[in-house]
Formats: sequence, structure tokens, C-alpha cells
Amino acid sequence: MNLSQDHLAIRPISPVGTVRTTCAYCGVGCGVSATPQADGTVAIAGDKLHPANLGRLCVKGSALGETVSLDGRLLYPQVREADGLRRVSWDAALDQMAAKWRAVIDEHGPDAVALYVSGQLLTEDYYVANKLMKGYVGSANIDTNSRLCMSSAVAGYKRAFGEDLVPLCYDDLELADMVVLVGSNTAWCHPILFQRILKAKEARPDMKLVVIDPRRTATCELADLHLPIKSGTDVWLFNGLLSYLSRIGAVAPDFVLEHTNGFDAALAAANIDCADPAAVAKVCRIDPALLLEFYEAFAATAKTITAYSMGVNQSSAGTDKVNAIINCHLIGGRIGQPGMGPFSITGQPNAMGGREVGGLANMLAAHMDLERADHRDVVQTFWDSPAMADKGGLKAVDLFQAIEDGKVKAVWVMATNPIVSLPDADQARRALAKCELVVASDIMQNTDTNAYAHVLLPALGWGEKDGTVTNSERRISRQRAFLPAPGEALGDWKIISLFAQRMGYAGFDFPDAAAVFDEHARLSGFRNHAEDIPRAFDMSGLAGLSGDAYQELEPVQWPARRDAAGVIQSEARLFADRRFAHGDGKARFIATATRAPANAVCEDYPLTLNTGRVRDQWHTMTRTGKSHTLADHISESFVDIHPQDALLHGVREGELARISSAWGAMVARVQHGGGIARGSVFIPIHWNGQTSSDARVGALVNPVVDPVSGEPEFKHTPVRIDQFRVNWHSFILSRTEVNLDSVAHWTRIQGKAFARYELAGRNNIGDFGAWARALLGVADLDADWLEYEDKTAGVYRAVHVVDDRIEQCIFLSPRQDMPSRAWLASLFAKDQLSEIDRVGLLVGMPVEKGADTGPTVCSCFGVGRNTICNAIVEQNLETVAQVTACLKAGGNCGSCVPEIKKILTEVQYEGRELNTSS
Repeated sequence: MNLSQDHLAIRPISPVGTVRTTCAYCGVGCGVSATPQADGTVAIAGDKLHPANLGRLCVKGSALGETVSLDGRLLYPQVREADGLRRVSWDAALDQMAAKWRAVIDEHGPDAVALYVSGQLLTEDYYVANKLMKGYVGSANIDTNSRLCMSSAVAGYKRAFGEDLVPLCYDDLELADMVVLVGSNTAWCHPILFQRILKAKEARPDMKLVVIDPRRTATCELADLHLPIKSGTDVWLFNGLLSYLSRIGAVAPDFVLEHTNGFDAALAAANIDCADPAAVAKVCRIDPALLLEFYEAFAATAKTITAYSMGVNQSSAGTDKVNAIINCHLIGGRIGQPGMGPFSITGQPNAMGGREVGGLANMLAAHMDLERADHRDVVQTFWDSPAMADKGGLKAVDLFQAIEDGKVKAVWVMATNPIVSLPDADQARRALAKCELVVASDIMQNTDTNAYAHVLLPALGWGEKDGTVTNSERRISRQRAFLPAPGEALGDWKIISLFAQRMGYAGFDFPDAAAVFDEHARLSGFRNHAEDIPRAFDMSGLAGLSGDAYQELEPVQWPARRDAAGVIQSEARLFADRRFAHGDGKARFIATATRAPANAVCEDYPLTLNTGRVRDQWHTMTRTGKSHTLADHISESFVDIHPQDALLHGVREGELARISSAWGAMVARVQHGGGIARGSVFIPIHWNGQTSSDARVGALVNPVVDPVSGEPEFKHTPVRIDQFRVNWHSFILSRTEVNLDSVAHWTRIQGKAFARYELAGRNNIGDFGAWARALLGVADLDADWLEYEDKTAGVYRAVHVVDDRIEQCIFLSPRQDMPSRAWLASLFAKDQLSEIDRVGLLVGMPVEKGADTGPTVCSCFGVGRNTICNAIVEQNLETVAQVTACLKAGGNCGSCVPEIKKILTEVQYEGRELNTSS
């Protein structure tokens, strides 16, 4: 495949003007203005009218236009036969699926089939999928990858409030006097929210920002206080805070008495082992003075928001962590008012929308409960459905175990990649390999999961599909189509509806997404009143919209009801009336006993693995991996480890290492990021089988889950680290794809008009030139081939030139320190190499000053580290604001500001050292 921009699969586009839509990535739910261009590209900008972001976008959102090309897309239904995949019609694919599902259900019952769906789906997709499984198949075996990121938050809210209710809005982050971020690298994972917090802090310098995280992340660089607690000790920390608040009298006694239950039991549980701050500090492995500083600040600051994310949720005690946090807000009545409360920051663009329609295996649509017969009756009556599920289905980890055990015989995977994202991911691979029927609906042809599918169904992607999403503050926004459907791809709701009709089910003849949305809105208000079954979730005010009104729907928060005059009334925050969703109207304190993570480190696996996101990538990279802009910041998987641990285990910074657990192994490059504690390592989650030979961190993660939420423990897996010995290192930049089957380890990075490959090998290369030509596929001995070889040092470099333009280059060395990739990448943008370029290629470094910009720091404006360092020195820059004014770096989403701040400190320190020595 040719990787030149001239040859990418660009669809013909008829310019339709600017379309307002929403971003496809995190739960912030930023508004996007997309403008298709005549050349097939799409111009992207922030939507200045959207209340979530007011025109700002992070680098991932800004680069959405780089992900809409058709290269690699799944465009037609396919079925797998003995000799490989074969294209078929939609009728043939759906008939095959329906015949197998009927046979399985007839022989083994409805629980022998399952759906595994995704927070990438639109609410309309989610709704139809849940209607199909729970109301027609009659099984609750539908779960979602949102189980992996926010199900503990859901369970915690339901236990405390009676319903899955996020009580705050984003404006509260700007109104708070203290924001506590727990288990959230907000600067990288939710950059627009982080910038809103920083802007508020800039306007009110007394506003405090506290970060509670085992790692010193980019978020910590701008915090007033960082508590680097030991992984898994959050319940100790917040039980200790509850005990402290009670002891000093920081209690709202009337609120606790009149509006809550369970206080005495929760306090008693906290006092068992968390009444002494010194003991809590010892367990959490933090300075007692820092702990007391946090406790005192929390007690003294009524307008406090505790915002938490994956570091809290992804734990075998995740639900208890959530409730321990909520308890500390309930004790002081710090909820329901501006600028205060517990705030779950959602990971995916529509994890909240999935929660609304019962996307999890233990939920029903419209926030109703499977366990309650009266709730089941409401939904079944509304749907007029034949077979309502009457018990919870299999949650994600249990579902894939049931597939391997042969209990689930047919699974349909939608918009997710479980062989990469699940814990114990090799188990998921074994499960799909044994399953009788695996169906995958996806936008990409080649994923780790699709390799095991018997039927592949082409779905619409971002920019092509039409519907709604709900962000972390309960705000429903339209995701609008502005690109034509490619090939034979269909919307997920449409695919599910066609399948349901093949199964003989009525109630799936939706003409469009608007009709699905309308049914969803009507269900939310059905029998939803005080004399029947009241629910806080209510968007009935949005029912009955015309097609035009649906198309033009502005972002709106639920609850959304109509008043007597027919005007939609929305609520920004909940519980202002001090009434909660439990039957008695009271909130619940939950007793949270302390317990350590399920798997402790041991002699064989002495280090604790923590996993998470990096700044410029998303999930398993099936979308972001197509963007050259997003590949520039962190280009390959890494293991961040403390230098002393690295020395102890015999691994070196910049070299490859093998990380293994009792469940699996992977290879990554060692780095010392400066933010990891002794005894811990961090590895990002994103790399898959298409972007690296052996970097799926999910293969290592233990499959233990929270007993309430079913969420896996991604933040605490015992591992070991060993050398991954190789004889040589190499990298390639090529306009055409390179076959790397013979290479021991590789990573593929998307460039602009080329792909870059980082390689390492264990074989001995006799003839460097012949090996390089064979690898790059250059058989023509008369090709314009420049090469340099030092056999003694084991160094080799070669460049393949076609029509005076660089086509490919390869560099090889026994050492890791090789020429700058940024400089070489810049040569691929040139139509013709100059003589000075050719000289630089042979000597292995740029001849012209400033040609090497260094590794990318600011992806929004493409500013490299060397450029920033040179500007700091040459122009005597002292602040981030000065760097931004000079280079634009940090002036868009701001997610690189912590890194710029760190560079400033390092350069200024080096300057002082130089002056001292001279």
C-alpha cells in the first residue's frame, strides 16, 4: 500500500458548509465545527457555541480531520470461509447471522447469545441494541466496554443516591474554591476541562487544586498539592477524611439527620482503622503533614468538588472508593449547590448515553432496574415486547469467560476491540477463537478482534453517522453527519434493526435516527411520576420533536421536561431540593471497609503495574493511529519505571524490556519519566497488533473485578521486568508498507505521507545492503540508492530516492542513539532533495542549523523540543506565557503546558549550572 497523501483513499465530498457536531473521543463532549473541503479533506475547529468547550479543542479533537480518510476502512459485509474472507450482500450476511442465532437460542436458550458493545456508539445505537437483547431475545447478555471505565461510578452513585445521577455541571468546576482530582490525569485525558479549571484559578489565585495520584503526572505540575498515595489506598484516605471531619465537627447535622441514612455505620467502618491520620498516612505512604494539609483544606472549604476518574473506578474496590468520596461530601451537606459535590469524569464520548438506555448488563433502559418487577413491567409494556429479561446478564469479564467455556455460543461485538482492551486479553482471544459465531461491526477492516470474526459488518464512522451523545455533565448533544456513507456501511442502529427484523421481531421499523431518539425520550417519561415510579432521569421534554427540530437540537442537559407552556426546562445540577432518588428521598452513607487490591506483589512479580492513557492517543488507536499529528508526541509504547528499580532489574532507559505477569507478557521501551514511585511501573493502553508486534498491555492485566460493579483492576497488577536482548536497533521511514514478519520487535507510527517503523532484531546480519534492500522491497540494483556502512561499528544507513524525492530510508546500529526522526520526517515533505540534504543523509545528521526541531511537544502547532529550548536560550524566555507568545506552543488546548513548564525549569537549571562552572 502506498502511504503518500496523494494515494490515500480519499472519498469524493460535496462541500456542505460547516456542520456543528461533537467530538468522538473523551467524555467532555466538546462541540466541533466540521467543514468538508472540495479536495476531500475536512477542516476542524471548536464550536464556539457549545457550552462544554466554547470553541476550544484538544489536539485529538483538532486532528479529527486526519482520521476520516478511507484507507483501512471496512466497506462491505464479509463472511469468513476456509480460504479467507469473502464479500457478500447485506442480505446474505444478516441471513447467516439470524439463522445461527435462531438455532442457538432454540437449542440452548437466549442466554447462549450475547452482544458486547461500546461507549463509541451513539445513544440511538445503544437504545436499539438493548431493546433487541433485553426485550426481544429475552436475555440481559449485553454489556459494554464502558464496564471497563465507569461502571464503579455508576454503582457508587446508585448506592448513594438511588439512581445513576451525576449531580454537577462543568460550570461548577469554575465556581469551586477547591477542586480535588482523584485518579485523573486531567491535563492529558480531559484537557478542555483542565483548562477551564486553570482559567478559573488564574482569575482567583486563592482557588486550590489538589491532585491525588500515585504518579506525578502532567496534572500535578500545575497543582497546589499532590498526594502521591500508594495505589489502592483511596478508601483509607477518604475514610480517614470522613473520620477527621466528624472529629473536628465539620458536619452538617441537620442535613445528615433529615436527608441521609447510614451515617453511623459508615463512620464506624471508617473509625476501625482510619481514625488516626498518622496511621492513614503510613498505609497511603505519604507525608503525614501533606495528609493533614489536605484534610484541613477540605474541612475549611465548603465549595469543594472531588472529581474522580479511572484511578478510582478501575479497581477491585472501585465502588467503595466512589462511596468513600461521596460520604465525605454528604457529611457536610456539600452537594446540590453551585461549586460543590462528587463528580465522575467519564472516559468515553457516550458512556453516559449508554447508561441512560441500560447499556450495562445489570441495567434497564431509562434508569430502571432489572431486579425490580415493576420496572421490568414499565419497559415491557412500553416496548410491547415478547420476552423481557428478568435477571442481570454477564458482565464483560464474565461474558468472555462464558464464551471460552462454551456457555455463550454466539457473540456480536460492536465498535470495540476487546482482544486489546480487556484484562487478561489473551483469554479474550482464546474465547473468540472457540466461539461458534463471532460477528464484528466496525469501521476498520483489520483489528485484533476482527481477525476472529466469522462475519464482518461495515458501520458508519464519525462524520458519517447521525444521532446523539451525552457527556459527563448529563448534556445531550447532536453528532451530525457531514460525510457521505462509504461503500455499503450503515449506522449501527440500522444494522441492529435489520437483524431484528430478520429474527422476526416487531418494533424495529425505525425510519431514521430521529425516530429512535423519540422513542427513547418517550420511554424516559412513561409512567414517570410521583404516583407511579418516579425517576430523576427524564428527557420527555424532547419527545415529539419534528425531523427539523431533531436536526437542529441544541445541547441540553437532562432532566429535560416541558412546563405548562410547553417550554423545555432543564436542570444544570441535581439535589438542590435535598431530595434523592431512594424511595424515602434520602441519600445513603455507605460503610466502606478497607481492603487491599486482590493480587499482592511477590518474589516472582515484585512490581505493581498501573495502566492508562497518554495525551495524544485514544483507546486502541483504530482511529487516532491514522493521524500523523497525534503520532508525533509519544510514538511507541513505553514502561515508566523508577531509575533505582531499573538498576535493580537490569534494564536501561531507552532500551527494550519484557514485562510479564501471571497472565501474559509484552515488550516496551524503558523510560524514566520522573513521576513514578519505587515499586511501580506505568504502561499506556493504546498499542495493538497493527501498531506494534507485542505491546498489548491488556494481556498482562489481572482479570479480578469489583464485586459490585464488575469493573476490572487495571491499576494494580503484579509484574516483573526483564531485559529484552537484541543485537541491533533500526528505524525505517517509507512511503510504502513494509513487511516486518521476520523482525523480532517493531512499532509502526503514522507519518505525513509515510510510515515510520522502529525495529529491533536478534539475528546477525551478514550483508547489510542486501538485508535492507530485501526488507524495503528494492529489487532494482540500478535504483538511486545512497548508503553508508561501518561494519566494524555495525552501523548502516541507506536512502532510496525516486525522481529526486526520498522514497524510503533505513538506519541501523547496535546502539539506540540514532539520527533524529523529526529531521528525516521533514525530508518527506520535500518534492526534491537538495545536495545538502543528501550530504546530511549520508553523515546521519542535518547539516543546516535548526533543521532538527526535536521530538514534538506541542502537537497542536507542531512545535518540537529543540525549537523550544533554542527559543528559551536565545530569547531569554522565563515563563510559559512567553514561550506561547513566541512559538504558539501551549496556546490551543494547553495540554502541553506542563511539559513546557518542565522544559523551562530544565533549561534554566542547565544555564545556572553552566554559569556556576564557568
